Amino acid sequence: QVDLVESGGGTVQTGGSLRLSCKVNGRIDYAMAWFRQAAGEEREFVASLRWSPYYADSVKGRFTISRDNAKSTVYLQMNSLKVEDTAVYFCAAHEYYSGARQSQYAYWGQGTRVTVAS
Repeated sequence: QVDLVESGGGTVQTGGSLRLSCKVNGRIDYAMAWFRQAAGEEREFVASLRWSPYYADSVKGRFTISRDNAKSTVYLQMNSLKVEDTAVYFCAAHEYYSGARQSQYAYWGQGTRVTVAS
């Protein structure tokens, strides 16, 4: 069993940075991912990490996923933010799957809202 709690969302200007955190209560060695859902849109894959990071093309070079096992926390560092990055960001976990299909992920957090203002 894994419980996920996201934090770090907020409002930032275009070009700014935010770091999201996902506190993992349970096994930290699971594959971890971030998804996002903009208003009126379907939830989409952002990044994942098991042995190596994997990114959606839309965030590659701007976002970095990492984990600190000592703190049982997974991070999403978001730089050069754009208005189109505005969404609710969700943390997800799976015992071993680290791909982009959200249906594969068994555990989800409640989400944290990110707003990028122009």
